Amino acid sequence: MELIEVRKIAPLGLLLPAATKPFTNDRNDVTFVSITQSFNTTTSMGRLTLNILLSFAQFEREVIGERVRDKVAASRRKGIWMGGPLPFGYRCADRKLLVVEEEAVIVRMIFDRFIRVGSATLLVKELADQGISRRGKKLDKGGLYKMLANPLYIGKAVHKGVAYDGEHQPIIDQALWDKVRSITEVSSCVRANRTRVQTPALLKGLIFAPGGRAMTPSHTRKKGRLYRYYVTTNVIKEGPDACPVGRVPAAQVENAVIDQLRSLLRTPEMVARTWKSVHAEGEAMTEKDVAAALGQLDPLWDELFPAEQTRIVQLLVERVDISTDGVHIALRTEGLRALLEPFPADWTEQRRLLSLGR
Repeated sequence: MELIEVRKIAPLGLLLPAATKPFTNDRNDVTFVSITQSFNTTTSMGRLTLNILLSFAQFEREVIGERVRDKVAASRRKGIWMGGPLPFGYRCADRKLLVVEEEAVIVRMIFDRFIRVGSATLLVKELADQGISRRGKKLDKGGLYKMLANPLYIGKAVHKGVAYDGEHQPIIDQALWDKVRSITEVSSCVRANRTRVQTPALLKGLIFAPGGRAMTPSHTRKKGRLYRYYVTTNVIKEGPDACPVGRVPAAQVENAVIDQLRSLLRTPEMVARTWKSVHAEGEAMTEKDVAAALGQLDPLWDELFPAEQTRIVQLLVERVDISTDGVHIALRTEGLRALLEPFPADWTEQRRLLSLGR
């Protein structure tokens, strides 16, 4: 190539300067000529003119970029939708977000259900079992957390971390949003710390020694190994003779409680008792639905994060009494109802709405 001829240098100058460097390099032996502008790169003046024009082109390019960014920022401050992936629950018309009520019902249900369950793993499995999808795509834990953390659902438009009041209508209210955020923020920190460091104290605040004395989690390290246990509060204050139980290995008593809990949830007596409790609240669930829902917890337990296991135990267990004869577990009936409720609203109506998401 010996000659490159253009009509004007300005359009070419909108390219990166690096793209035009070869034209001004004598080693390439290429001449750069403009038809409407009096210069060419065979002379020093031509090369100077080219460099000046490229500098102005660079300046123009940066100014255009600044104006575009300022325009986007100003629009976001006004709450205007500026494009991007369309959030579930909305449709776009005339550059405005409009609520799709059929999808909005599912969004509200997911937020409400997350508060009741407190576990993303359990909720994702429930949604999959019910055939709920997000516009034909299965909702995974990553997508669920993004949905729960999207302030667009409370009517906000976010730009560079700052939330502004949006033009669109919110799908959920601020109170529901705050409850979900309080769970996700705490759970993420707890899950990260406990997963990296140690197994969490599943029975904290639930376990009691003979006489009703509370037992508190404690631990010690020996030769780099962590030993966890629960110790009675009066033993800490008065010495080892203050309680016949004293302290118990945490892993041993936690495994015993979990095994009993998983066994209890499968018994016909517990299914019947739970169904009566749910039926008394006016929920249109059959005894078969209750048995199926309780049965889902057992195979899923080992897949849960420690923080999620802790939250479920706190939800289902009222107290654990330790004695010299064994362990007694008292369950929360309202906790079982909360875990079983597939949806917050009427069961029949929700089943109809769920078919829309399939």
